[in-house]
Amino acid sequence: MKLLESSRFEAINNALSIQTSGITIFGRIESYSCKMVAAEKVLYKRFTAETHGHDLQALSPPQTLVDFSPNFRRNNSHSGDEGITLCDTISRKTLFYLIATLNASFEPDYDFSEAKSHEFSKEPSLQWVMNSIHSNLSALAGDQYQVLRQPLWSAVDDEVNLSECDIYSYNPDLSSDPFGEPGCLWSFNYFFYNKKLKRIVFFTSRAVNSLYAGETSDFSMEEDVYN
Repeated sequence: MKLLESSRFEAINNALSIQTSGITIFGRIESYSCKMVAAEKVLYKRFTAETHGHDLQALSPPQTLVDFSPNFRRNNSHSGDEGITLCDTISRKTLFYLIATLNASFEPDYDFSEAKSHEFSKEPSLQWVMNSIHSNLSALAGDQYQVLRQPLWSAVDDEVNLSECDIYSYNPDLSSDPFGEPGCLWSFNYFFYNKKLKRIVFFTSRAVNSLYAGETSDFSMEEDVYN
């Protein structure tokens, strides 16, 4: 996976570092080409061997849908390991792209090579994802996010053509979560995958109690460029 440089994303990322009312919000949007580098090709061969030739891997339902509707099921859902309810499927190559994106974004601090398909979900719609992100960010950042909202989604759309994307999320358990840290109030990790462009835009964010933020900060705290 190759990180695609974007001055628009850099400006938005600076603006996504927000401090308000005892809470620090960190956010990052990155664009990646799905062309594998040599090391990833080696990992992909191992990955395909471990899936025993099964091309389709089962995903978990979107976490927020489960939260709002505990009895949520889809017609094609079935039970997976450890009683996890699974629904939707993903090709092993696409799943590998998501894992490789996580590795590229969080290296060298985290290694997601052992991540399993049930830690990922396919999101039901772009609007649902936008509403979920808006709900998280606007509740804490208020007007600071409102100013950023339109240029943010415009930049993502220009980069990856949202109407053509499949959208996935990463929802690990606490032991695997890079944001499973003291003081973390919420986090999200979304992948906007355009198969035609062979490109993924990764949007990750978390809100941390400011008492802990100094211990976990990995984004520069700069003035909001949209003010």
